[in-house]
Amino acid sequence: MLDGFALWANPSSPHGAGRKARAALEDARERIRAALGWDGEVIFTSSASEALALGISRCVLPLAAVSPVEHDAVLRHAGTATRLPVDSLGLVRPADCAVRGLVAVQQANSETGVMQPIEALASAARDAGGLLLADCAQGAGKLTLPDADMIALSAHKFGGPVGIGALLVRDWAMLAPTGGQERGYRGGTENLPGVLGMVAALEVDREWLETALMLRNRIDSEITAMGGESLCAATARVPTIAAYRMPGRSANAQLIRFDAKGIAVSAGSACSSGSLRTSHVLEAIGYPHATEVIRVSLGCETTNEEVERFLAVWAEVAR
Repeated sequence: MLDGFALWANPSSPHGAGRKARAALEDARERIRAALGWDGEVIFTSSASEALALGISRCVLPLAAVSPVEHDAVLRHAGTATRLPVDSLGLVRPADCAVRGLVAVQQANSETGVMQPIEALASAARDAGGLLLADCAQGAGKLTLPDADMIALSAHKFGGPVGIGALLVRDWAMLAPTGGQERGYRGGTENLPGVLGMVAALEVDREWLETALMLRNRIDSEITAMGGESLCAATARVPTIAAYRMPGRSANAQLIRFDAKGIAVSAGSACSSGSLRTSHVLEAIGYPHATEVIRVSLGCETTNEEVERFLAVWAEVAR
């Protein structure tokens, strides 16, 4: 990012400094493609939320269907789009995605970590003449990107800076241009320092994910042994997110106790946990104890000692 600030000039300007900034921006675009294994187009945005809004509002096909467990960044644009049925794990059936229009389904849920069968969903949508937009905010940089038509991602979810994200598009023809920057598909001066920070974060190794999975599995087993419940543990989940129920203790009471011990967890998605409303994800899957569930996430910096302290506080609060 410091390199980006030192190089800073408007990448759209025709003078020498602007051309140098443009060259750095386009080099970063190619590096992002290489790091993600993406052979389509890349539109830089300020976040995954903006990328999702852009993909939905500018797609040449109208939004036809969304899963009810999507992030609020999708649901706020859903309007009258069909809500796809999900099972008790929050999974969408490929057959239900066979619609002629845009279908929006996440790669991994931001509250439970459950991973959707995106490849099969995208195939069903395409066979019906539709397109699939995948919210990969929780998976990009951690999981292999799915073969979706459009993909939204956010840098801070994989260790990059806040305020930068991208919409990956299989083909420009899927979007109606609006004019401005990013080849006319997104207005606003490009955030070159943020883009370079995002690329740097994507290019580091992901060995820490094995540690995160080990720690998440330990939390699963020990909380279950203490009488708690690990939600959706019967299906594939991203290693960095899990949801746990503490019977007889409200999520808000748990948050207060954990926070007092210096442990940061949330009730539902971190983006909406301040609202104190019942999780729409747990409502959609028909989970009967949603008010007793907290969300835990692990990052590259999470240590075994921190997990031990979390489990000790869990036991204390449960008692």
